[in-house]
Amino acid sequence: MKTDKRPAEKKALDKKPRRTSGSRRLTGDVAKAVRAAQDKKALDVVVLDLRQTPAFTDFFVLCSGANQRQVKAIADAVEETLRAAKVRPAHVEGYDRADWVLMDFFSFIVHVFTPQTREFYSLERLWGDAQRIEVSDTPPEATRTKAAAED
Repeated sequence: MKTDKRPAEKKALDKKPRRTSGSRRLTGDVAKAVRAAQDKKALDVVVLDLRQTPAFTDFFVLCSGANQRQVKAIADAVEETLRAAKVRPAHVEGYDRADWVLMDFFSFIVHVFTPQTREFYSLERLWGDAQRIEVSDTPPEATRTKAAAED
């Protein structure tokens, strides 16, 4: 009988995030952050629900921008949208380099990456115990406009 003698940290890195059904809906400030990112054409938007893990926050919002300029545009849009709702980040890191912008809103954290940086750090794999909430890449406005055009 074989046993896995790798350290617990290595085993944890092998875990894949659990996926949720498409019926799960985001609400509140997390949903506003997701919509703001989508409005700036963020790629691969994913929300990790960390409430059932020993984490320091409830949600991670992960997304990518095609380049550093788009990463900054996404981060700016998220901050402006939430500021309009009187929600401000407690801390922002990485804005100047724009490879990975982290915005800490206490109950959730927004991570905006370049594709290379996202692949390198692989937070989805690192937080493998989290429930993964898939978010459509289609911005809400585009969906509404398309539906209206079809009527």
